[in-house]
Amino acid sequence: MDESAILSGGDDIAVIGMSCRFPGARNVDEFWRNLRDGVESVTFFSDQELRDSGIDPSFINDPNYVKAGCVIDDIDLFDAAFFGYSTKEAETIDPQQRLFLECAWEAIEDAGYIPQTYEGLIGVFGGARMSSYVNNMSSELSRVGTASGFQALIGNDKDYLTTRVSYKLNLRGPSVAVQSACSTSLVAIHMACESLRNEECDMALAGGVAISVPQKQGYFYQEGMIFSPDGHCRAFDARAQGIIGGNGVGIILLKRLADALADADHIYAVVRGSAVNNDGWSKVGYTAPSLEGQAAVISEALAMGDIEPETITYIETHGTGTEMGDPMEVESLTRVFRTNTDKKGFCALGSVKTNFGHVDTAAGVASFIKTVLALKYKQLPPSLHFEKPNPRIDFPNTPFFVNAKLSEWKADGYPRRAGVSSFGIGGTNAHVVLQEAPALHPRDEGIKRPMHLMTLSARSESALQELTRRYETFLETYPDASVPDVCFTANAGRSHFPYRLAIAAESMKQLREQMTAFVQGSKSRGIISGHLQSESQPKVAFLFTGQGSHYVGMGQQLYYT
Repeated sequence: MDESAILSGGDDIAVIGMSCRFPGARNVDEFWRNLRDGVESVTFFSDQELRDSGIDPSFINDPNYVKAGCVIDDIDLFDAAFFGYSTKEAETIDPQQRLFLECAWEAIEDAGYIPQTYEGLIGVFGGARMSSYVNNMSSELSRVGTASGFQALIGNDKDYLTTRVSYKLNLRGPSVAVQSACSTSLVAIHMACESLRNEECDMALAGGVAISVPQKQGYFYQEGMIFSPDGHCRAFDARAQGIIGGNGVGIILLKRLADALADADHIYAVVRGSAVNNDGWSKVGYTAPSLEGQAAVISEALAMGDIEPETITYIETHGTGTEMGDPMEVESLTRVFRTNTDKKGFCALGSVKTNFGHVDTAAGVASFIKTVLALKYKQLPPSLHFEKPNPRIDFPNTPFFVNAKLSEWKADGYPRRAGVSSFGIGGTNAHVVLQEAPALHPRDEGIKRPMHLMTLSARSESALQELTRRYETFLETYPDASVPDVCFTANAGRSHFPYRLAIAAESMKQLREQMTAFVQGSKSRGIISGHLQSESQPKVAFLFTGQGSHYVGMGQQLYYT
């Protein structure tokens, strides 16, 4: 596809919003920082921590019980009031559904849209792990036919994950729970892309969540099974012996590229093609991977995006570090790439599972967000624990090498392109082809305002303070950010709540100073804050001098600035 076709959008899909919670990362920025710095977010638990979690003492003392896991923080800190839930209602809802709802809100907000007032259709596609929190609801669920039993059911059953988001955020596009084990969230992304191409919706949320309760629990190692004996995942390494389970949630917001370009959205990356298939019975067993199935889904995704394999320079693999999985994955990729090129060692491989294990139904979206961030920052983060290649993989005679250190992602004549794979137990395979966002020139609005107005709001005074701190941190981290753009997004791309702050500033420096003053409780000119008592829209009136001094255009400067 030529550059003019890319810039017009074609059938491509833009990634315009993202939100996540992964081990060691409370948001997308922390996630990228950990990836870039090669951080492994695995926690090794003490015996006391395991006992406090209710783990059977006989398990703790078993030499094959691995006391490791990958946890995310604060799963109990759901902002129930923000979403209109009472404390009692929130207690009946699986943390998976709570965090999925919060991340859905954040992904839309990240894109600069207000879900309640957006005039188009927004779809939701996602899946969750089997609820373990439901064990807390056993007494309620036993009361079949009662209101409490019904509430416990819809708060924990996976069927209600996406429709809860649609209901709470007023989203009127397709809302579909997707389940295909490990490939769930990448399949959800594929389905969201197809829904957009079919014009069933104008934007679409897609992702997955996997949280086991309690989080602080280990697992049993058994030779020949998929779990690692030491709590580390060593994808493609000679010492690879399996994965470690993890917890996490990730959601992205998608939009047709043509529409995103027309609306001047911030674009993280572009989905060029995607595909989903199943292995059928062409493998040794139900839980085994299939060479033919994996190769077919990768080929189909490339064909859909009209992409030649030789132009792909990174693959975010399924990368489980298992005895059978890694060699087969490289062999299937090699089979696809060899239809187009004989070049060797030009395409990097990586696996986010080496950072924090296998997050099950959220694994695909974790890989997807990692790759989108790599495209954004034009860097390839390291795949951890790779020292000596798996002897069953003949890397020198393949197009691939394992990217074991942070490196610049060089373009080499093509836009940066990557593949993302996710293969589910049971044989449902998914592959997505990503490309870096098109280079766009900033629009010159022709209006230079002498002053800028920044408006922030929240549901409580403490939340407004915290929000202002976050903006303060953002402006310190990105000092070159555009003041007009930051103010416009805060004013027009955020929901408005009763507790409000307005700051007038001439420059980025002054804006930061005003925010610091508000957080510290200092009084300063140019800062107005308060609690809105009425939901009714106030009327605006202009007062002009009399005596016939009016002239055409006298309000023009006020209107523009």
